[in-house]
Amino acid sequence: METTSFTLTSQQKRFFDTFGYLVFRGLMADRIDEITTEFESVFRKNGGNYNGKEHDFKKTSTIVAFIGQSEKLSSLLDDERVRTICSTLLGDDYNYLTSAGNKYVSTTGWHSDTTMDTKWPGNLKSINLSFYLDPVTKETGALRVIPGSHYIGDEFTELLKEDFKRSDLRELWGIDREEVPSVPIDIRPGDLLVFNNYMKHASFGGGNNRRVMLINFSRRYPADRLDELREYVSTFAPYWVEELHGEEMLRTAGPERMKHLQQIQENQDHLPELARKAKAEALGKNGG
Repeated sequence: METTSFTLTSQQKRFFDTFGYLVFRGLMADRIDEITTEFESVFRKNGGNYNGKEHDFKKTSTIVAFIGQSEKLSSLLDDERVRTICSTLLGDDYNYLTSAGNKYVSTTGWHSDTTMDTKWPGNLKSINLSFYLDPVTKETGALRVIPGSHYIGDEFTELLKEDFKRSDLRELWGIDREEVPSVPIDIRPGDLLVFNNYMKHASFGGGNNRRVMLINFSRRYPADRLDELREYVSTFAPYWVEELHGEEMLRTAGPERMKHLQQIQENQDHLPELARKAKAEALGKNGG
């Protein structure tokens, strides 16, 4: 049953703005079985990962534009809990960017999902809603976050960005990467983790096939920054994705959902050609 009275408190909003993340325990418990079933269905439909190859359990597999391949997963955008989180943290005119289904293997080093070194959404606030389908702890691959590391241009953030580029952290700091001061977030299926895409995060010690579904949102781009949006869209060409939202997402969209799809829809006309070129180049290199 959908929760219709869900709200974020002023304390939760301030915590998110200050530290860069929130955890909602059990918030999506009523939908986690449905989400898990659809997650596996989309993976089967794609043969294991984004380019149609069987899932290699020695490598992380990722499918981009994930929820748009399922009517039920697409309906998460209409869920009052998701809408409330996004509108509270990003404003009522927020954008749905895209989504990904991941089967993680081993560790993921310290990084931000959005940085000024890539063509992601500039310094425009963007967030990640993470649905974990398997329980994780500090010892088994739980996400570790460095609170406050989402402030672009801050001296602390800039130091982290430069230091994490180095391979000699033990020589630099006297500790290994997995010992970096951070908060490990234990998660069980049904919990919802929300974090700022600029925040530094990592995971260590996890086993094979950790299933996570990610949905990304951002503030609406002002008219004078649409070139940044188009650059962001271009970063998905290597995944051979020609449409960031997906057929089912668009087919089942009502007027309220479409408001949050509109800006991407109006600024992705260049993506199909880029994706086809990336695919042709990749297949050419692999002889296939």
